[in-house]
Amino acid sequence: MKPRTTARVSNPIAALVLALPLVLAGCTTSTTQVSPTPSAAVESDHVHGISVDPASSRILLATHDGLYDATTKTAAKISDTTIDLMGFTATAEPDVLFASGHPGPGSSLPNPVGLIQSTDAGKTWQEISRGGESDFHALTVSGNSLVAFDGQLRTSSDGKSWTTSATSFTPTVLAGSPASTVVLATTQDGLQRSTDSGRTWQLVPKGPTIQFVAIATPTEKAPTEAVGITTDGNVFLSTDTGLTWAATGNISGQVEAVTAVENSSGKPSIWVSTTTGVQISTDGGATFRPASS
Repeated sequence: MKPRTTARVSNPIAALVLALPLVLAGCTTSTTQVSPTPSAAVESDHVHGISVDPASSRILLATHDGLYDATTKTAAKISDTTIDLMGFTATAEPDVLFASGHPGPGSSLPNPVGLIQSTDAGKTWQEISRGGESDFHALTVSGNSLVAFDGQLRTSSDGKSWTTSATSFTPTVLAGSPASTVVLATTQDGLQRSTDSGRTWQLVPKGPTIQFVAIATPTEKAPTEAVGITTDGNVFLSTDTGLTWAATGNISGQVEAVTAVENSSGKPSIWVSTTTGVQISTDGGATFRPASS
């Protein structure tokens, strides 16, 4: 097995795509020291992102107060310093994360932080680009690129230089995958879809008005499943990466973020962060239960 990439690689985004087989083969994450924090600290209206490692089932929550491991009932803050993680995305490597937002007490990062990267599962963060310039409220990995929104939609193949898109819509959520060039963007006017990592977009016709969306992490091939949730908690599934949708169920509570992982049943497992905690569905959104007990 090849070693994982580090922050010294010349093209960190491309390296993460090449590393995808490491995750699919079932590699586990490295051990990270965390300090216990009551779960109530993340059960708030300040969760901005969620990710689940398909190999270890580790649940990460990006919050107003930093990154938390919420795998167990008692959530644990991962980093020693506080960063308001407004934008957040996992990658093909469990220990490599991208984020954006604002520095908190004890952080030496600029305000806003621009694009930041962690190569140790969120314990420490380094500025990659646009420090003092960009607060990416929406951020995702797509293929060998990053797609982000800071008032303008931008794409980058290396995390350092950015191209501004000519599109004029404002995305609430951007959802992509290292294993695909498809990106989904939720907007007030409907779901936008890109097949070239955010360079061009088309409105999905006749689809539900989704507020939260995620492309399910694949287990063996390029992803085809996506999950969408409306403002009133109705859950929809797509088996063609966002082109068509079917209603499956409903989740109670105020939704903050969603992520999903494909499985052999054809119905992805779904994790949803709500104001009352993280809930999980193992039947494609038909029913939900607390993710930890």
